[in-house]
Amino acid sequence: MRKLFLLLTTCVLLFCAACGKKSLDPTPDNGNGGTVTPPVANGKALPSGAKDGVTFINNGTSAIFNLIAPGKTSVAVIGEFNNWQPTAMNVTPDGNNWWVQIDGLDANKEYAYQFLVDGTLKVADPYCEKILDPSNDQYINQKTTVYPNLKGYPTGQSGIVSVMQANQTAYSWKNTSFARPDKKNLVIYELHVRDFVATHDYKTLKDTLNYLSNLGVNAVELMPVNEFEGNSSWGYNPSFYFAPDKYYGTKNDLKALIDECHSRGMAVILDMVLNHSFGQSPMVQLYFDQASQKPTAANPWFNINATHPYSVGYDFNHESAATKYFSKNVMKFWMQEYHIDGYRFDLAKGFTQHVSSDDAGFAAYDASRVAIWKEYNSFIKSVDPNNFYVILEHFAVDQEEKELTDNGMMVWCNNNYNFNEATMGWVPTSNFSRLYYTNHTGFTQPDGIVGYMESHDEERLMYKNEMYGNTGGANGYNVKTIATGLARQEAAAAFLLTAPGPKMIWQFGEVGYDINIDYNGRTGEKPIHWEYNLDANRHKLYKAFAKLIKMKIANPVFTASTMTYNAAGAIKTETLSGSGVTVVVVGNFDVNAQSATVAFPTAGTWYDYMSGTTINVALPYTATLAPGEYHIYSNVALK
Repeated sequence: MRKLFLLLTTCVLLFCAACGKKSLDPTPDNGNGGTVTPPVANGKALPSGAKDGVTFINNGTSAIFNLIAPGKTSVAVIGEFNNWQPTAMNVTPDGNNWWVQIDGLDANKEYAYQFLVDGTLKVADPYCEKILDPSNDQYINQKTTVYPNLKGYPTGQSGIVSVMQANQTAYSWKNTSFARPDKKNLVIYELHVRDFVATHDYKTLKDTLNYLSNLGVNAVELMPVNEFEGNSSWGYNPSFYFAPDKYYGTKNDLKALIDECHSRGMAVILDMVLNHSFGQSPMVQLYFDQASQKPTAANPWFNINATHPYSVGYDFNHESAATKYFSKNVMKFWMQEYHIDGYRFDLAKGFTQHVSSDDAGFAAYDASRVAIWKEYNSFIKSVDPNNFYVILEHFAVDQEEKELTDNGMMVWCNNNYNFNEATMGWVPTSNFSRLYYTNHTGFTQPDGIVGYMESHDEERLMYKNEMYGNTGGANGYNVKTIATGLARQEAAAAFLLTAPGPKMIWQFGEVGYDINIDYNGRTGEKPIHWEYNLDANRHKLYKAFAKLIKMKIANPVFTASTMTYNAAGAIKTETLSGSGVTVVVVGNFDVNAQSATVAFPTAGTWYDYMSGTTINVALPYTATLAPGEYHIYSNVALK
């Protein structure tokens, strides 16, 4: 995410210019050409049981509208139920909430609505679960099955409108007692719905889960799926946090996908973006200075200026009680409404009011940031104590990450650069020691570190193998050759997936996806190459990943705390012991054959997991490994 901020901001500005609308579009009229300042009834307490947004009562024939907007002079609700004429809202005695009850509704009908604030500003409901967008909905092809029968945008209106409906088609969950995998055994598959299936919809993704089941992963991590600006996006430009983005399908389609993942033993983790929001957010628009194009000092949720160098959009102030209240509501909603199993929090290091101008200052230990995350983690556990995953894209100093992981959270560990140097055959820069928890200061257990070679934010290993691989090997050994590059990917995966602790795979890394991350722009649509599975060398890599994942999950030795390793140099080794099993991993990442003494702890018969053969070890054991050759040996046969 950090690498994205400048490009994403530019793309949003270009997109807004192309579609002829500003990123903020408050409309200074009532939709009929004139400004309105409705009367206000002051000091009326919010009815008991009224939630944020809309609360239906009287069997759905009445609704209480509730908007948090302290300091405003007047607020009215406008919508299809009152012919878009303002109905004045009451303000609570503390001046924070505006509310009104609307009667005479059809519980089976979808209604579009907005709030009219101070007579001039029209905003959607920040708590709505569906929006209509006049600039982007037209591109959601209603002739397909992605989002059938999408409600049309109301004639004569402008800006984002909210949608409410009392009697929605309920989803009937099949799996209500899914047991989440222990985090020490997690193998997460990160994917982007848009770039994983050509139809970019939940229904097709659900029908494709055999592919992931056969691969053996036990968790799926979805890049952001709540409403973001535009249609085609990575999703890190969020605007409405309770509404699934319609570009991927309906809310029940998303629930059905999650339910099917649970049927297959796979947890579902959502990428959640609460460091920042974008200009379509009503919470940004409610307190916004058009001249500076920044939030005002009166904004309860957002900083005027971001406190750190990697923010995009508008920066949340997580020391604000209003922000904490909102963020907790977002977290609770997806946990309860969608039965998800975890969050990967984007730019978690940004949850700070400590001002920094460079990466070193940003990454330094921050006690207030630690306190904020402990508070959020405690809240999450109070909602769901059953092994709910909290994963932070943090990248702070080890002291801070240890304190967070000791509190039960997990942190991302980016091993992309050094693994890629290894696969390309550039040995001096190929030390991937940070893969191992003992290389993190103070860490005594691996369970809090999610290691990966690729993520959405990193260049694809195979692309760099083909572009920049070492061609200087003996007998024409050339990493740029696809078959050779894929074989080296397999050797790298062997080390990734034998290292203790949770691991993550980026989509199609298991078939050597080799399209540049900046193809069509960094966040632009990428080609989807399902035909790669028909290529013998690529399918061999897929099968190797599947075998390695099965091995990792099935054998407790790979959660062992007794471990030695050498990730530097051409010959890399790893030894694990636990549960009566010892495993020795060895691989040659040079482009020439190398001889090495492999430190087997005992002589005798050792099992080669990947080949299914055995070797008879006499100590000392010296072997010559061809370039890219690797082995996973064990003193007993692994499952």
